[in-house]
Amino acid sequence: MNRADLIVGLQWGDEGKGKIVDMMAQSYEVVARFAGGHNAGHTIVTGGRKYALHLIPSGILNPEAVNIIGNGVVVCPANLLKEMSQFDNLEGRLWLSDKAHLILPYHQLIDQAKERMRGDKAIGTTGRGIGPAYADKIARSGHRVGELNDVEALHEKVMEYLAQNRPIFAAMGVEIPDASEMKETLVRYRDGLLPFIADTTQMIWRELEAGRKVLLEGAQGTMLDIDHGTYPFVTSSNTVAGGACTGMGLSPKRIGEVTGIAKAYCTRVGNGPFPSEEFGPDGERLRVQGHEFGTTTGRPRRCGWFDAVAVRHACELNGCDRIALMKLDVLDGFEEIKICVGYRFEGRRIDYVPYDLEHVEPIYETFPGWEKVEGVRRYEDLPDSARAYIETIEEVSGVKVGLISTSPERDDTIVR
Repeated sequence: MNRADLIVGLQWGDEGKGKIVDMMAQSYEVVARFAGGHNAGHTIVTGGRKYALHLIPSGILNPEAVNIIGNGVVVCPANLLKEMSQFDNLEGRLWLSDKAHLILPYHQLIDQAKERMRGDKAIGTTGRGIGPAYADKIARSGHRVGELNDVEALHEKVMEYLAQNRPIFAAMGVEIPDASEMKETLVRYRDGLLPFIADTTQMIWRELEAGRKVLLEGAQGTMLDIDHGTYPFVTSSNTVAGGACTGMGLSPKRIGEVTGIAKAYCTRVGNGPFPSEEFGPDGERLRVQGHEFGTTTGRPRRCGWFDAVAVRHACELNGCDRIALMKLDVLDGFEEIKICVGYRFEGRRIDYVPYDLEHVEPIYETFPGWEKVEGVRRYEDLPDSARAYIETIEEVSGVKVGLISTSPERDDTIVR
């Protein structure tokens, strides 16, 4: 049985999945995105040019690859069309599931209004409408991409929904779009997307049966999973490996090698627990050297040391076969580097991620730093201290570090 390989984030997102997907996609014939929305961003640097992708799979930079946006994704048509405009000749190379749910303009207004109403208890969403779209999906009041085939019927259903919820929208200060404006919007979405809409479940089955190499691409990270992350400070989808099955329509037996992506340090965006966060000058240095500002929002990311406890937890959840360790070069020049190897919780040491991650204290091991690894492409050329750091990560996480990124460039990657 031919299987689809999988790439998944092991931290709070922003691990550098885009570079690894881009690198691996050069040898895959199909690259598919299975969850999330345009709140995710993948930054890819190749040939000195930077690409920021939010919905389109990172395999789009391989001219031979077919790219699929799966049913588990929530799609903002306006943003997708804008993203598509960067590329030529997408027909036959990009496909959008007819079962993916639509993010409509009022979803974004609801998202932003709810965050305002939460005040200092805000989750820290991007305000892109992802949560409300997933909420409508689960409440069975959402609308799917395939409905764009009949704009008249879709328009009628959307206006009925808006009328039914008018009191709720009014209480949140959300203005309902008028009927003609909504109709024009839906027509524009239909005209731009119709050539790309397909039954991608059948498509990916056919591709696997034909023996083609398929790579599945996640969004965000394991610690933001709706079930297994730091709830409620999470995203609204299943970001773990199991989400690839539901988000693409694949049996678990169809999942092949799982590559977990982790930074050589740790970051998160928005609110919520972050045990290894560094509040002093080292945290600011990580932010500056790592250019840690959101691809989608530009928000500065919170920075801290590598949390091996959380990564071990994520590797078990995802069934990782190997870790791709990203941005090792960001640690260049630090005199000392730390790894969180355990937590202190309720007066005792633990080596697992508890329900209440808010009240754990990190237990660190400290390692000597190194001068420079930027651009190194062979493991044996890394400084001894860098190799010791990597091998400790392997020991604590229980998973081999198979890929090591030493700069944003595609070719500056050590393959072990």
